[in-house]
Amino acid sequence: MMRQEQLSIVTDKYLTCFNNILDQMIQQMNSAQLSNSISYNFIVQMIPHHKAAIEMSCNLLHYTTLVPLQEIALNIIEEQNKSIENMEAIQNRCQMFCNPPQKIELFLCHYKQITQTMFDDMRNACSTNDINANFIREMIPHHRGAIQMSRNALQFPICQELKPIIQSIIVSQQNGIREMECLLKCIEKCDRPC
Repeated sequence: MMRQEQLSIVTDKYLTCFNNILDQMIQQMNSAQLSNSISYNFIVQMIPHHKAAIEMSCNLLHYTTLVPLQEIALNIIEEQNKSIENMEAIQNRCQMFCNPPQKIELFLCHYKQITQTMFDDMRNACSTNDINANFIREMIPHHRGAIQMSRNALQFPICQELKPIIQSIIVSQQNGIREMECLLKCIEKCDRPC
């Protein structure tokens, strides 16, 4: 996407870090060691997704003075850390819940479609010198990706211990999107939108 203004040194530093985190997330999600368990595969693909959200939120906190966005970022860090902890606790047990090859293939086909859209939307998010707006435009597709990945997993037989974790991911990400969309509208009232 063409940028409509020259970016400041500070914005460039923020975006450089964001893009490095995004590159690492994409690499780790795409290279996760998979098994014949959709439950296990979901976990090993979602953990790097969560870790990226934590790192992106920490990156934002170096720059933002907007209190509502600080609270959103801190909430992301807390919720994603807890979700990672919960998934790691059941990862080995979930690996024993196996699925037939055709189900694995269908799950992964949907996963690739979801994640490619998410990666593209995050990479192409409009970037201006308003770091607060940049973060929201980047994080909303990240959250949408998590919701769609979670709904994809729920279409298949999965480990019972994983289901409440997935439901929690969906609820928290939906709430986060609503908060960020509301805040972005307020921010854009004071600035020209992309």
